[in-house]
Amino acid sequence: MPYEPPTHSVERSLRATTGAKIVAGVDEVGRGAWAGPVTVCAAVTGLRRPPEGLTDSKLLTPKRRTALADVLEGWVTAHALGHSSPQEIDELGMTAALRLAATRALEALPVRPDAVILDGKHDYLGDPWKVRTVIKGDQSCVVVAAASVIAKVRRDAMMAELGMEFAEFGFCDNAGYPSPVHRTALEALGPTPHHRLSWSYLDALPRWQHLKRARSAPEALALEAGGQLGFDF
Repeated sequence: MPYEPPTHSVERSLRATTGAKIVAGVDEVGRGAWAGPVTVCAAVTGLRRPPEGLTDSKLLTPKRRTALADVLEGWVTAHALGHSSPQEIDELGMTAALRLAATRALEALPVRPDAVILDGKHDYLGDPWKVRTVIKGDQSCVVVAAASVIAKVRRDAMMAELGMEFAEFGFCDNAGYPSPVHRTALEALGPTPHHRLSWSYLDALPRWQHLKRARSAPEALALEAGGQLGFDF
């Protein structure tokens, strides 16, 4: 399906209205997974013409994503990854875990951004960062699209590595998201140390319900429900 390529429009607007010189794009992956970290990439690109084919990582084939991520890591001005572990997600709740991962990514950049473009409509980052939220920013903004592709490819690689140790769970293919293989392995073997134990998938596994942890922070259940009923890869 044809799609409009991303632009620097939002970044130019931020520069013009706030005086920001360094603008970072931030995107996350792994929010709806049952296993693995939530991963955030912060990227800085400047206003250069992006590599051909750049768009939201979800619109790209795995092969194209991987090839583009390799190009992007050499093309961006700077990028950094931040992660929140399954244990931190269980302890803090997803919103705070996202904030922690994003802060880790932003603080790992070699330069501190003056402003941040955050994919989506909710600002989970907050002070002290100057944030502009953009719905579908991973498709419309160059800097967010770049972060989207790098985050997705690098987290998938992490999960594939875990899949070598926990082959029955199919992490190489599902990256920790819901899938029939993943569910079957959970029913038979129970959660690994890399599973989120506050997630509602455990409600459907009577043998392992005793492992479920109560959420330490209130969270909207829509993400879990979506992750349980749909296979979002």
